[in-house]
Amino acid sequence: MSGRTILADTFALVTGRSKIQTRAIADEITERSKGAGFTVGRMEGYADGTWILLDLGTVIVHVFTPEQRDFYNLERLWSELEKRQAQG
Repeated sequence: MSGRTILADTFALVTGRSKIQTRAIADEITERSKGAGFTVGRMEGYADGTWILLDLGTVIVHVFTPEQRDFYNLERLWSELEKRQAQG
């Protein structure tokens, strides 16, 4: 994403199986990010839990339920960019 948008250098797209799991993922990312010295500028969608956005400055994290990830299909918007899929 670096050099292609002013929004962030990196987008991370993460899927949780339920609203409870997406919130738990967002909580853990927030905790570890703060521990690593990142500032969590903004969090959106936590109450609903179907699509949570975390703004970490140069990194924007999207945590989706499977249905929301399929519906919004953000991968399609950035399809020409290199994709890296994390394992684990």
